[in-house]
Amino acid sequence: MTAPIALDPMARDNAAEGALLRAAGPAVAVELPGGVAAWAVTQHAAARDLLTDARLVKDAAHWAAYQRGDVPKTWPLIGLAVPGPSMVTTDGAEHRRLRALVAQAFTPRRVELMRPRVEEITHGLLDALAAGEREVDLKTAFAFPLPMTVICSLLGVPESDHGHLRDLYERFFGIRPNPEGIQATIAGLNAFVNDLVAQRRSAPGDDLASVLLAADTEGGALSDAEAAATLRVIIAAGHETTVNLIGNAVRALLAHPEQLELVRSGKVGWDAVVEESLRWTPPTSNFLFRFTTGDVEVGEVVIPKGEPVLISYNAIGRDPAQHGVTAELFDITRDPIRHLSFGHGPHVCPGSPLARLEAGVALPALFERFPDLAVAVPDAELRPSPSLVVNSLRELPVRLF
Repeated sequence: MTAPIALDPMARDNAAEGALLRAAGPAVAVELPGGVAAWAVTQHAAARDLLTDARLVKDAAHWAAYQRGDVPKTWPLIGLAVPGPSMVTTDGAEHRRLRALVAQAFTPRRVELMRPRVEEITHGLLDALAAGEREVDLKTAFAFPLPMTVICSLLGVPESDHGHLRDLYERFFGIRPNPEGIQATIAGLNAFVNDLVAQRRSAPGDDLASVLLAADTEGGALSDAEAAATLRVIIAAGHETTVNLIGNAVRALLAHPEQLELVRSGKVGWDAVVEESLRWTPPTSNFLFRFTTGDVEVGEVVIPKGEPVLISYNAIGRDPAQHGVTAELFDITRDPIRHLSFGHGPHVCPGSPLARLEAGVALPALFERFPDLAVAVPDAELRPSPSLVVNSLRELPVRLF
């Protein structure tokens, strides 16, 4: 067996790392920060199969190294690998029970009803940009507040809490050298959602948090722990994916002016920009974890029982076996071949219609308002967010006009 490939926690070149993993095979032994061993699924076909394979489950009780105590609770990524009892950590009937409550809120029909509110927030943010400085960090001023305002509006979370949530989630998804840091971050997130649950229990409103708490399923109403974990997932998935999608799409279009001209001229639709951005620079780099309940063969490799498996969307999105010999190119004219950037199977992201709507509103409105939009620094100077999970920039400095 070849030595594991050490994943870069600073995410200095996700595309190159994805290519390296993909070339090594459909399932590759990897090493995560702290020497934690895992397996990365790196090719589209293998990922599609494994994401529906019942031998891979979400319950960390099947993670042998963690159960032995080899992976400490202070590991920087422990909050992602072993989160609370939500639809992210369950399978089968229990997963269906928890997921159904969330999925009902994000059906395509209900999401479309949110369009006027998304447009209102978008144009309000653009008005503020137009009245401000010529150079701004587009991530802070636009890509972040749009989805955060949308999801917090649904949950009844006031704007005064948005900055606090951003700080917590950036630390949650990032890599921190001190082990106490992740525990403090998890405690902060838990305190926030626990307070939200307590507030809605005592004084329900007409927001999504209150609806979730009041819902009754075949397995009964949500417990406080289930509600808190579910709300944490909704807030994270409801903003982080879209922040990265908008930022990555803007960067890609500005780096490929011929592609930008195609969409500006109306020859290609903005939906193609959204889908190609999701494929080429997926908002999620690597998704942690599923765990093997038995030996699993992937090509010529056998992943043993009790191992953690991550899905490397960095590698999968540019798989030439799925996307052709031009898979490494950003090309909004390519035939719409299905990507997996929102997952596949029972755990496919239920919020993907909302992310697509937000990006589909935000991108054309941004480029229409600021036709001379340009990155304010050379592309090589843009700094990636130090994370194995989110594919994003720390900031996106742009000139608006």
